[in-house]
Amino acid sequence: MQYDYDLLIAGGGLAGNCLALALKGSGLRIAIIEANTRAQQQAAPAGDRALALAAGTVNALETLGIWQGIADKATAIKHIHISDRGHFGKARLSAEKNHVPALGYVITARDIEGHLADLAGQGPIDVIAPARLAGLMPGGEAINVSLKQGNDSINLSAKLLVGADGGMSSVRALLDIPQHSTDYRQTALVTTVKSSLPHHNTAYERFTASGPLALLPQGTHHSSVVWTRTTDEAEALMLGSEKDFLNELQDCFGFRLGGLALAAPRRAFPLSLIRAETMQRDRAVIIGNAAHQLHPVAGQGFNLGLRDVMQLAANLTAVAQNQQDIGSREVLSAYTQARLKDHARVIGFTDSVVKIFSNDWLAIAAARNLGLAVLDHIPPAKAALAKQAMGLAN
Repeated sequence: MQYDYDLLIAGGGLAGNCLALALKGSGLRIAIIEANTRAQQQAAPAGDRALALAAGTVNALETLGIWQGIADKATAIKHIHISDRGHFGKARLSAEKNHVPALGYVITARDIEGHLADLAGQGPIDVIAPARLAGLMPGGEAINVSLKQGNDSINLSAKLLVGADGGMSSVRALLDIPQHSTDYRQTALVTTVKSSLPHHNTAYERFTASGPLALLPQGTHHSSVVWTRTTDEAEALMLGSEKDFLNELQDCFGFRLGGLALAAPRRAFPLSLIRAETMQRDRAVIIGNAAHQLHPVAGQGFNLGLRDVMQLAANLTAVAQNQQDIGSREVLSAYTQARLKDHARVIGFTDSVVKIFSNDWLAIAAARNLGLAVLDHIPPAKAALAKQAMGLAN
């Protein structure tokens, strides 16, 4: 049977483009389906968000030939400072003590997305954009995909369809995959600040009764802010003046970096834990945010999604080299089984951190602060936390 492609990837964002690039040498005929134009992608507000790339993620990006083109736009995280507002507990991690050049790196989503799109567009990968999925029909030997491109309809067939089209995944919806959702009743306020004192490549994670506040280093005096507040508090902060917003932020973080000044617009993103009930259907699999959306508290979303990409690419490459069917149920089941442990570990860790550190009940506050204080003085525990932060935990 003749197929239009071996592999169709829905979504030309971080996960989709990384998967296509990871499979460039596999011999598979690949097309990326992207709903937006390059201009629309570059102008999207989500491009402003900062990504904390774990050391393991950087290693993977180097392997794919991606990191070399964006390294100069990234800022190294050489120190991590974890604290609890109004309490004594602190934990501090350093790259030097873990014998690595950096614990991770910070880069804006727009910088990495633009570079990925450039690389993916260089061939031999076909990019079909702008085009939207209108329908799917899995069959015994192929999956048939209907697209809308302007007023035109396009029908394509492939051995496998990968849904890498984000949290509002059309693939997931068309495959009728249910998802389990936990509304944290929190909103992430995202912006960039300039500080009067240099950050010295330190990432700050400060826990408050309303949720965590992260300042991630950029350049020498700028930090990307991811500030979690209750939904009502976030709405009030977004409606208020920039001066009021900045005063509240300064009060919440303190003056460890001196005075703070806004250096970018404020943006708000509601927060939920969303997990698909399954990652596979007949001749289709979902990865990245299409399969799991996490709270940003530990900066694990993209790191987890890239590990999805690397596992799937390794499996598909091996199957293709053996001239076997990349869309078979056995191949997809092997992939999903391989990812379950990592998903459960990271999602469980992130969810637990949110619940423990967004609670001001006295007993919990005392326990978590004792835990932070003890952690700061126990090298093996500190090393384990550093491995988690670097995306190198087993």
